[in-house]
Amino acid sequence: MTVLMTTETRRPLVVAALRQTRSAFVSVAALSAVTNILMLTGPLFMMQVYDRVLASRSVPTLVALSVLAIGLYFFLGVLELIRARILARIGQRIEEQLGGPTFDAVMVLPLRMSKKEAISQPVRDLEQVRQFMSGAGPIAICDMPWLPLYIAILFLFHPYLGWLAIAGAIILIAMTLTSEAVLRDPSRRIAQLAGARSEFLEAARRNAEALYAMGMRGAYSSRWHEANARYIEEQRQTGDATAGFSTASKIFRLGLQSAVLALAAWLAIKQLVSPGAMIAASILTSRALAPIEQAIGQWRGFVNARQAKCRLYKLLEQFRADRNRMPLPKPQHSLAVTGLAVVAPGTQAPIVREATFELKAGQGAGIIGPSGSGKSTLARALVGIWPPARGTIRLDGAEIDQWDPEALGASIGYLPQSVELFDGTIAENISRFSRSASSEDTIHAAKLAGAHELILSMPDGYDTRIGANGAILSAGQRQRVGLARALYQQPFLIVLDEPNANLDAEGETALTNAIMRIREAGSIVVIIAHRPSALAAVDHVLVLAQGAMVSFGPRDEVLRKTTMRTVPEK
Repeated sequence: MTVLMTTETRRPLVVAALRQTRSAFVSVAALSAVTNILMLTGPLFMMQVYDRVLASRSVPTLVALSVLAIGLYFFLGVLELIRARILARIGQRIEEQLGGPTFDAVMVLPLRMSKKEAISQPVRDLEQVRQFMSGAGPIAICDMPWLPLYIAILFLFHPYLGWLAIAGAIILIAMTLTSEAVLRDPSRRIAQLAGARSEFLEAARRNAEALYAMGMRGAYSSRWHEANARYIEEQRQTGDATAGFSTASKIFRLGLQSAVLALAAWLAIKQLVSPGAMIAASILTSRALAPIEQAIGQWRGFVNARQAKCRLYKLLEQFRADRNRMPLPKPQHSLAVTGLAVVAPGTQAPIVREATFELKAGQGAGIIGPSGSGKSTLARALVGIWPPARGTIRLDGAEIDQWDPEALGASIGYLPQSVELFDGTIAENISRFSRSASSEDTIHAAKLAGAHELILSMPDGYDTRIGANGAILSAGQRQRVGLARALYQQPFLIVLDEPNANLDAEGETALTNAIMRIREAGSIVVIIAHRPSALAAVDHVLVLAQGAMVSFGPRDEVLRKTTMRTVPEK
């Protein structure tokens, strides 16, 4: 995770990241001050041409004024370019500061929240914040405070011109506040619908084979079209409202500019202002109201960015570590579970209740029970994926959350029920994409899993790229590679959820031998099993039923009691 500066570590991450761009925004504001003053070049040039050059018919004066105007315009262009580059770097800095924490939160999100809550798109929220901060929105904000300068100059020309400009500014500001009230809720709904639409697409990608094979594409496509139609309709309505406000503000500004020109012309006829002031007043009015019009055009982006910032703030603070954990030695002796209750993220009802057992180094336990009894839930809790709702899980006497997850990960081996591999080589997947991985450790893990010969038969051996989710591998091959990953560097606690589900007889023999060898090396092995053959290499069995622990003890004794309970009385 990207580490913020030490003076910012206790502040909320989003606040700290934005604070670090404060000096850059001060520079943008300073540049905006100079550029707004330079914006007076046009009206003042026009005023001098009408009042001096035409009256005196002096070509040298016209040339001198033109050269001066060209020089000021060039300087203005340079400052505008610098301001745009500073804003681009502000966006880049925000991405650098929050990109790492946001990605870390994305990986944790499905483990701590319900699927419905986890639909939110933190990366897209960060992108919205970055785009706004590096775009035209901050420029409009920095230009708006200079509106009084232009109006003051109009007052110098004539009070009528100043009051007309003030009236126009008040109407435009009222339109801006109205657009804020109108667009706030629709913008929030669009973000939610966009997240749901993305989730539909991702689910279709993951389950493409099932959708095709079972003729579900039409039904699923109908659901997608319904979700997409709601998104498009909400986006259309919001876009129409935004375009309406933007168009109304533009037409009003153009009309106001013409009204100022007409009023100035009347004043010129009455000889209350000069002809040059008439033209300059029209240009100054346009320039004074341009930031307000620009703000209205950027308001949807501002609302989206503000809502995205609030979501990011809550998300990053929710998953931010409250303290730095002191490094602990690697566990080597025991696993103790006491009064454990586990609930799924976003729910209240416990799936596993009051589980209590203990295993020493070198022991192995099989967890058995009917489907839905909580076996996989218990496995997730043992490796720290789902935190205990009650009770404790201790390794060598320390609760599992006392370890930093990254530090403890090397001591944990986990093979989930659905094996997920990543785009990369077989060696990278086995070695957990470690930059310091050695070929000896990778090959040793593959041999333990009985996958070494299988891997050598691949076109490029250990360097074979397997594609997303191990696309080129069969289910059994993915399971062997996943098992090798779980056994990499012989972790202390190894939890295997139905490791023999896709294995043939040869694979099951290799699995049994692997479990015996890693137990002899001092590891604790926990196996979730439906098939009795998976229990051959363990010495303890835990029986679950409806989330409650029925019994735990030596394998043969527990299996005998379990069998006796299932025999009907005569």
